[in-house]
Amino acid sequence: MGRLTTRRTVLRLDGDTSFERPDTLAVEEPLEIRVNGVALAVTMRTPGDDMDLAAGFLVSEGVVTQTDHVRSIRYCAGAVDGGANTYNVLDVQLDDPVPPPDPSLTRSFYTTSSCGLCGKAALDAVRTTARWDVAQDPLTISPANLAMLPDRLRVAQKAFDRTGGLHAAGLFSPEGDLLCLREDVGRHNAVDKVVGWALREDRLPLRKHVLLVSGRASFELTQKAWMAGLPLLAAVSAPSSLAADLAAEAGMTLVGFLRGETMNVYAGAHRISV
Repeated sequence: MGRLTTRRTVLRLDGDTSFERPDTLAVEEPLEIRVNGVALAVTMRTPGDDMDLAAGFLVSEGVVTQTDHVRSIRYCAGAVDGGANTYNVLDVQLDDPVPPPDPSLTRSFYTTSSCGLCGKAALDAVRTTARWDVAQDPLTISPANLAMLPDRLRVAQKAFDRTGGLHAAGLFSPEGDLLCLREDVGRHNAVDKVVGWALREDRLPLRKHVLLVSGRASFELTQKAWMAGLPLLAAVSAPSSLAADLAAEAGMTLVGFLRGETMNVYAGAHRISV
């Protein structure tokens, strides 16, 4: 269940020399997420923290918002011939009062590890389903504390050290304490794993917290942050235009190119106590 990495023999070319050597790769496998026994989505992910991933995905989709909305999450046996458990199928049982996902939202197809949403329809969907009002969140953070976060995230990326091929998402306090780190081949999966951890720990909404992602800030990651009640999303790389638009509409703070003491604030600059 924790197959984050695997070993493979590669041919290494170095100038005029070549030799075989072992290399470590990030594992990528499909995960089917079912809700009350009905298939909802299949996503390509790095195995590990799968229950957090499923829970966070349901938060992002607006299906659940609190811990007791989920009765159980379990792996399903019989996913292949012979009834073996591949640990690639999860079934989430919702509490009785919680309605199942709208059938029109069912994603019974593969979503790649870099998939996202875009356009006015996506903005409208988030606007109507986001439960938490992040615009009124009182979070403030100093540039110095923000500047510390990428190094703290990078030090904690153990699987990335071995593969160089995993994204990371980290949840931080305003003082810079790392509360939760998750790695995955997909940026959106890493964020879902953090949000799912928060749901299962009964921490939603994530008021006065900071989410840092190791790559760029897409619309989808901004959406997920808003759905979790996060007031600040930071990225070591660039945001997209739609991510900046959504952050401004939600009242979120969006920081990009967070590298050392330099950063760009694309929305919600009032939370950065300069």
